[in-house]
Amino acid sequence: MQLLTLPPSPALATSIRATAQVFEDPKSQALLDHIQQVAPSEASVLIIGETGTGKELVARHIHNLSARRNRPFVAVNCGAFSESLVEAELFGHEKGAFTGALGAKAGWFEEADGGTLFLDEIGDLPMAIQVKLLRVLQEREVVRLGSRKSIPIDVRVLAATNVQLEKAINAGHFREDLYYRLDVVSLELSPLRERPGDIMPLVRHFIEAYSRRLGYGSISISREAEQKLQSYSWPGNIRELENVIHHTLLICRNRVIERDDLRLSNLRIERQDDSQHIDNSAEALLARAFQKLFEEQAGALHEKVEDTLLRAAYRFSHYNQVHTANLLGLSRNVTRTRLIKIGELAVNKRRPGENTQGERVLHLSV
Repeated sequence: MQLLTLPPSPALATSIRATAQVFEDPKSQALLDHIQQVAPSEASVLIIGETGTGKELVARHIHNLSARRNRPFVAVNCGAFSESLVEAELFGHEKGAFTGALGAKAGWFEEADGGTLFLDEIGDLPMAIQVKLLRVLQEREVVRLGSRKSIPIDVRVLAATNVQLEKAINAGHFREDLYYRLDVVSLELSPLRERPGDIMPLVRHFIEAYSRRLGYGSISISREAEQKLQSYSWPGNIRELENVIHHTLLICRNRVIERDDLRLSNLRIERQDDSQHIDNSAEALLARAFQKLFEEQAGALHEKVEDTLLRAAYRFSHYNQVHTANLLGLSRNVTRTRLIKIGELAVNKRRPGENTQGERVLHLSV
């Protein structure tokens, strides 16, 4: 059995990533054959699949099968950074490039030099960053934020998404030229419900792994329990299966997993095809964004939502504090205090071209 696992990390306890991948089902075996064909090349690869299907594991396997295997593998979640920080994280920054930049720092492209950079959730990148990413891929060099000096890089880029980028392109949220730059090779990971042959090998792997971690002896599983596991739809894919097995081992008796020990979610995720109507109203889009945050179990969520809302309103108001305050129904003093707190406004310092009311001044030359 071909088994892929992530390297040990304390962060995985709260991760929504799949931590193991097998290739027993015929669909998975076909995918593995494809991976082995394209991995030795230098081509960019776009990995498509639902959350928890093992996209990062596949990316690491591609890296390990390539000539870059002894060089760095750097994984970056593009949705994990605020819009104001993502450029500095990817491309690096110089000292003083922005508030809080106390020293120069290399970005993830420089960290991955000579190796592989895995950009997860590539569809979450802001359009402005997509333009800069395209240039980096074309020119094979980066320019740090706050610098004019270009730095050559040698990086193979693997990208992943759990959304249909074609729809994002049609909606104006993703650049078509960047899509074609990334999609030299496309690998689609089927959800676990469509590859039932992988379920029990994964179950046995997680039973063994968690039994060893918990200090248990041999654990067996009844046929009825196996049937329940194989008939479930697994909306959370491999990561959900791992959580179920972990919980089951904590409550099962006599070192035997019975059908009633398996606590499966009642959650049913509706997956709509192109022929079904999708509510794309602002409220519905916001609700779906919240749903994604809930699934990712993001910490300090209330504060993050407030900060993101304030930044978006400030940009929408063209960096005008008064208009931002009116848009959000806040006082100007409260708005100013919060903008300072999140680093959008320096204390006692106006942005270039602003007057004392926080309004942009237009200079006309005659």
